[in-house]
Amino acid sequence: MRYTKEIWTKRHRNRSDISTYVTHLTKDFNEISAVEVLKKILTEKTIIGSNRDGYIIGDTGAVCFQDIPLYGVCQNTYHEQMNRSELGNIVRYTPFGLTFEKEYLFNKGARPVLYEQREIAKQILPETEWWRIVNYDLSNQNSIIDWTHEREWRIKNDFVFDPNQAIIIVPHPANYSLVKETFGDEILNNIKGISILDPILT
Repeated sequence: MRYTKEIWTKRHRNRSDISTYVTHLTKDFNEISAVEVLKKILTEKTIIGSNRDGYIIGDTGAVCFQDIPLYGVCQNTYHEQMNRSELGNIVRYTPFGLTFEKEYLFNKGARPVLYEQREIAKQILPETEWWRIVNYDLSNQNSIIDWTHEREWRIKNDFVFDPNQAIIIVPHPANYSLVKETFGDEILNNIKGISILDPILT
């Protein structure tokens, strides 16, 4: 069944577990703070695709997004922070990032990933689409691979965007003030907005 954007939006508005937005989270990188990383992304109007650490299958890089409401973004980042030792002491992302309307991302080429065992997924998708595969395996209780909580979307290679489509996400009011001080009017006057996550969970 096909329906209008108005009905599609209403469907999402009446649910607390889905959203019409997708979110890209970042973190400190090479002694550069997450705020500075965000500034760099917005200045260059580009998120660089990643192909590191084996997260992306194949030779093509991709930019990753989470297809969840901001409440879910809060829960995911909180879990990462509170259970870091159990997760191998790896900082995958922090509560800093950008969120975009799903329709905008779709028209730019972003698509939901395929959650499946790696070798099975490779038989389903052509090699040119392997960047969409996320390994998923519940067959061993002591070695579970499951990232479905992110409801991940990806876009192939780098993501070049219009700043007026981007909403900045920061965890606390203090970060909001820091962003305003650090970014300057040239960036802030051209973005869609800023969201603070802290009040969503507290």
